[in-house]
Amino acid sequence: MNIDHLRYFLVLSQEMHYSRAAQRLNISQSGLSHAIAALEQELGVRLVVRSTKALRLTPSGAVLERYASQIL
Repeated sequence: MNIDHLRYFLVLSQEMHYSRAAQRLNISQSGLSHAIAALEQELGVRLVVRSTKALRLTPSGAVLERYASQIL
């Protein structure tokens, strides 16, 4: 597991917006999307649900958010 991916996920969970999270992390939005997708692939679960109006954490994402904040 890549520690940067955990950090990216944690910032995304705080911002609840890909563009703002990417800006805060100083990376591209597509780079953030790819990192989150890689983390989801590695863990075998969806972490976020993205709709046209909002971003929300899945139950698995909420659990990871707690652990990621402890780890980091």
